[in-house]
Amino acid sequence: MLGSATIRIRTRIFDRSAFHREIEAPCVSSADNQLPDPLLRLGPLRKLGLSGKLLLLTIPLVLLAQILIYVPSIANFRINRLNDRLAAANTAALVLDAAPLGMVPESLSRQILSSIGARAVAIKWGQQRRLLASADLPAQIDHDIDMRSITVWSAIYDAFEVMFETGNQTMRIIGPAPGGAQFIEVVVDELPLRQAMYRFSSNLLWVSLGLAILSAGLVYLALHYLFVRPMRRLTANMVAFHENPESPARIIVPSARGDEIGVAERELSAMQSDLVSMLHQKSRLAALGLAVSKINHDLRNLLASSQLLSDQLASVPDPRVQRFAPKLMRSLERAIAFCQSTLSYGRAQEAPPDRRMVAVEQVVGEVRESAGLASDAAIGWVSAIERGLLIDADPDHLFRILLNLVRNAAQALEGQTGDDVAPPQIRITGRREGAVAILEVSDTGPGVPQRAKDHLFEAFQGSSRPGGSGLGLAIAAELVRAHDGDIALVEGTIGATFRITLPDRPVELHSIRSERARA
Repeated sequence: MLGSATIRIRTRIFDRSAFHREIEAPCVSSADNQLPDPLLRLGPLRKLGLSGKLLLLTIPLVLLAQILIYVPSIANFRINRLNDRLAAANTAALVLDAAPLGMVPESLSRQILSSIGARAVAIKWGQQRRLLASADLPAQIDHDIDMRSITVWSAIYDAFEVMFETGNQTMRIIGPAPGGAQFIEVVVDELPLRQAMYRFSSNLLWVSLGLAILSAGLVYLALHYLFVRPMRRLTANMVAFHENPESPARIIVPSARGDEIGVAERELSAMQSDLVSMLHQKSRLAALGLAVSKINHDLRNLLASSQLLSDQLASVPDPRVQRFAPKLMRSLERAIAFCQSTLSYGRAQEAPPDRRMVAVEQVVGEVRESAGLASDAAIGWVSAIERGLLIDADPDHLFRILLNLVRNAAQALEGQTGDDVAPPQIRITGRREGAVAILEVSDTGPGVPQRAKDHLFEAFQGSSRPGGSGLGLAIAAELVRAHDGDIALVEGTIGATFRITLPDRPVELHSIRSERARA
């Protein structure tokens, strides 16, 4: 029988604060308090590159995974060692209990206890506890461990408690007993268990380090080839393209990847192609602008000479000359004014409109004559302008707007054949809706293709015919917007119909009243 001193449980107060200090101590150092501002550390981190950052991130994550594996492993190792002691005690109990009259020589008892690494073995039958063998039994037991009621968290806590203990303490292990007994008890030293746990931790540490390095290396290589190298390729291409953005050879050739990196490569390639095309176009436009500036200087001199000759021609008394001379002079005046505004247009600056009330029918007639449609029987002409319609606009701007639209319509009708749905015809309508004037220029041509609709009013991009520049619609749109108006393609019509909306200028009542007062 174990005496009262033997079965007494001594409660040991575990210093949790010391335990936490020992666990957290490696995570905090004086160097951490001296780290510079994160913004100042950003520069050195960038020098590591994406591969270095990936490696620095992979190794700690793998080590963290190994630590998470170690915690249950060390707890399970302790449970297995304690179960081994109970299994050896069960075997010893069978041997000791089988002795005749329970008489076992002391020397044999010590040998049995030494072989199982225990100080005492006891078993309980019913209400009776029987001490089967004992040797050097301490006066009190430091820990009681009941293997029948161990939980996961208690096993982890007890394992680390043993790891951080000092000295040699004793444990009483209680577990199920064979042969119908209630339980069996075995008293063992804690030091051998702690040493075995240290060896297990050391072995597991080296294995974990090896696995961490191997796993981190494999993960690093996989991520490097899957992500880092393609990103480096993208970066190198962007740097090279930045050095010479006009070279088509610098455009990236996208891979066949279907993930986000593949999408980024394809989008980058499309963006670079558009940028190269745009830069080439800008270069050509710059060269064209320089050429136009030179031509404009000489052309103005030629037109000035022609104007002098037209003035002399106006003095000829021939009736036919007198009828055509004013029209010729107006055409020359418009040509000279247009040449003078060429440079301002090249600077993307159109002269502000000089608005006044303009008779639309007169402007439409001049447009027809300037377009050469007055005597052209091949293309029909219909003018459906409201009688006496006046528009608040710049007369020269309105003339240029309608002339560009009419010329585009005439060019679209030139390629028509007899098999077309409707005969070639240009129709101009005009009406007023309150303070807004609406003009429509329509034709019975093939219409505007979809590819031209996307960039309809953009210079050099909105042309729908081979060799066209698209400048006519771009100029017309710019002049309409200068009047705070709008121009749009009307859908659902035969051929093409362009609708121009020009609002009147807002009336300032104060100015009108002042003028009336002065009058």
